[in-house]
Amino acid sequence: MTHKVKGIVLRTVKYGETSVIATLYTDLFGLQSYLVKGVRKSSKSGASKINYFQPGAILELQAYHNPFKSLQFIKEYQWSYLYTELFFHVTRSAIAMYMLELILHCIKQEETNNELFDFFEHFFISLDKQNLEEIADYPLTFTLHLAKFLGFQIHGNYSSKTPILDLQEGMFVAEKPYHNYVVEDNYAAITSELNNLETHSAPKSLQLNHLIRRELLKYYQQFFSLHLQNTSEMKSFRVLQAVLQ
Repeated sequence: MTHKVKGIVLRTVKYGETSVIATLYTDLFGLQSYLVKGVRKSSKSGASKINYFQPGAILELQAYHNPFKSLQFIKEYQWSYLYTELFFHVTRSAIAMYMLELILHCIKQEETNNELFDFFEHFFISLDKQNLEEIADYPLTFTLHLAKFLGFQIHGNYSSKTPILDLQEGMFVAEKPYHNYVVEDNYAAITSELNNLETHSAPKSLQLNHLIRRELLKYYQQFFSLHLQNTSEMKSFRVLQAVLQ
């Protein structure tokens, strides 16, 4: 039986001579791996087909699904959203690669979560549509909001009474804890503002300079590494740090 599925391509690896195995996050089945045959054929049609499975692509699929198998099959596919900027711009691509790698590090189960899929789709489409000034803070906003879906979001708000963000506990506190995993001063205030943005609203830029963005991203990576394994070793992190302006 086939299902109409919408999915975001997270990763593609070669399989055999002409095929690929694509990992997608889907609206109906969560994280899934699909065998896609013939998309690497050395022909004009093959060259165009592989473009559908670039990481970050948003597709509509007719796919077979067997809950007892780890590898599914795609019957038909087409664009759900066709990017005009994301694949062709260094900064947008670097942000997208960071988002994709973070998703792969964090999402391991095949559980369906329509709200999480909508969150991913919204961010990728916005990353393509918005101007460069508006997307500059996307890595920060995406990271904080993803934590909410994963169950370890930051609680509370920055104030004169709670001016310190305890990354280990994930909350704003009045006094420094007995460890060094803290965010203070302007960095804590900015984090509070970013954390309070609506998840599905158009992410806005706070007009931060690149040094502040880089430092905040280091804090957020530390926050994730305290609550999830392996997120401190992300390859895209250095690339993103280099292009954040």
